[in-house]
Amino acid sequence: MRKKRLNSFDDLGGFVFSTNKDEDFSSFDADQPETPKPEEQRLEAHFSTKGRAGKIVTVIKGFEGVESDLKELGKFLKSKCGVGGSVKEGEIIIQGNIRDKIISILEKEGYSVKRVGG
Repeated sequence: MRKKRLNSFDDLGGFVFSTNKDEDFSSFDADQPETPKPEEQRLEAHFSTKGRAGKIVTVIKGFEGVESDLKELGKFLKSKCGVGGSVKEGEIIIQGNIRDKIISILEKEGYSVKRVGG
């Protein structure tokens, strides 16, 4: 088998190698950006049946911030609405077409929410 050739630094997978033992790598630490305040967020409320065997779900898109804060918001919405759902790929997926209820809950929390689609 042939070894894969590395043609650029991107082929290393984002790693930086150094032989300098005195190098200070603290500046390279990936600090997670803080989640903006709800007033600074611009969310979109969609509903979809695509890829869900015809079942309707409400999808919240546009959240900016840390993944743990997104999961916390998803858990909050699911408990307020009394339904199931999940958080995947930066989107909150809530079972059922309950956009109006979710929009009102998010607006009470300070988020700016736009109703998108039908």
